Amino acid sequence: MFDNMTERLSSWLTAEGAEAGIVLSSRVRLARNIKGLTFPPYADDDCREKVVDFVETALQKSRELERGEFHRSEIIDDLDRSFLIERHLISPEFMRPDTISGIFISPDEKIAIMVNEEDHLRIQSMGSGLTLTDTLARAMRIDDDLARTLDFDYDTDFGFLTSCPTNVGTGLRASILIHLAGLVLTKEIDSVIDHITKLGLVVRGFYGEGSDVWGNLFQISNQTTLGRSESDITEALQKITRQIIEFENQAREQLVSQAQDEISDKIWRAYGILKHARVLTTEEVMNLLSAVRLGIALEILNEVSMESVNKMLILSQPAHLQKHVGRVLSPSDRDIARATLVRETLA
Repeated sequence: MFDNMTERLSSWLTAEGAEAGIVLSSRVRLARNIKGLTFPPYADDDCREKVVDFVETALQKSRELERGEFHRSEIIDDLDRSFLIERHLISPEFMRPDTISGIFISPDEKIAIMVNEEDHLRIQSMGSGLTLTDTLARAMRIDDDLARTLDFDYDTDFGFLTSCPTNVGTGLRASILIHLAGLVLTKEIDSVIDHITKLGLVVRGFYGEGSDVWGNLFQISNQTTLGRSESDITEALQKITRQIIEFENQAREQLVSQAQDEISDKIWRAYGILKHARVLTTEEVMNLLSAVRLGIALEILNEVSMESVNKMLILSQPAHLQKHVGRVLSPSDRDIARATLVRETLA
C-alpha cells in the first residue's frame, strides 16, 4: 500500500513558496466533531464505525475532494503507518492499530483528513514554504464543503467543540516547520525559543509533540484557539515567523562574517561524508543535511539543489527506506541502505 507515493516528493518538500530556504512547510489543522456522537477517546466501536461511515459518505458527496483515496486503519500495516507519519500525513497517535479509524489523502498530499484520532475529523492542509494564508484558505474550503453533509458540533458561545479543551473555538492548529541552523550554531536558539514561548507559541521537533529536534528543524505552532478567528491565528504566526527568519538571517550573516572558513569547512565536510559514507543513522543524516541545506542557502555549496536535500531528508527516514528497497530491514541494514541512497542521489 502507498507504494506509488514512495519515490514521489511530498508537496510540502518541493522547496517552493515564500522563504522556502528557511521554512520547509506550513500546515493548518482543523479539529471537527459530529454533533450527537461521543468524542473518539471515549467512544465505543459502534460509535467509531458510525463516524467512519458518515465521513466516507461526505467524501463521496464532496465537491473539493473528488480525487484522492480513503483508507480504513485496519488495512494499514505498521510499516505503512510509520510511512504516513514520516510524510506528516498522520500523527503518532493515529498509530493505534486496535481502533476503528481512517485517513483520506489527496493526490498531491496537500490535504489529509484523519478520522477518529483525537477528534472525529482532523482536516489538514499543507504547503511548501511560508504559505499559511493559502494553506488556511484550502483547509477552510474543505471544511465548508464537508459541512454541507456533516453536522459539526458548534456552540454559539465557545465555537467548535473538541476533545482537547485547548482546541475549543476555531479548532485550528497552525504550524510551520523551520530550519534554524544559524541560530543553533551561534548559540542564540535558546533565547529565541524563550521569546517564542512567551508569545504563547509551542516549539517542538521534526515530528511534532514528543519528538526530538534533529537536523535543526523546529515545528512552531499556536497553543490556544478560543476567542480568536482563524485568520488572526495564522496572521500572528506568520508575523512571528518573519521575525524568526530575520533572527536566523542575522545569525547566518554573523557566521559568514566572523567564521567563514569554519562554516565553509563544516558545510563541505558534511557534503563529503554524505557523498562517501557507507553507514548513516537517521539522526546523523538529518544533521549532515542541515549543514548542506545551510550551505546552499549561503551560496557556499551549489553541487546539489534544495529540492534534492528535501528528497534525501524524507527518503532516508526508516519506513521510506524499507518501502524503497521493498523489504523490512534491521536497524543496521537500514543504516547501510540509507548511506547507499544518499550516495546515489548525490552521484
